Amino acid sequence: MSIPGGWSEYTSSISSEAQAAFDEALKGFVGVKYTPVAVAEQVVAGKNFRFFCNASGVFPNAPNYGAILSISKLIGSPAELTGTETVGND
Repeated sequence: MSIPGGWSEYTSSISSEAQAAFDEALKGFVGVKYTPVAVAEQVVAGKNFRFFCNASGVFPNAPNYGAILSISKLIGSPAELTGTETVGND
């Protein structure tokens, strides 16, 4: 359960609402393939999501790495990718 303004714990149970926001925000995105593994949510005037993802470049033998994608889905607006962060790839 999300507390207004606060972030939920990450969960590997990605809801259809969260998956739809992820898909909408990354529609047409090229260069990196992101596969969501877990999500945290924040209730605002809509929702913010932080997706922990497996990521890899879309070229032969591309290495895999972790990434956190920040996505905002405000009421009445399309989902928007607002940030990316590489995790554990020094």
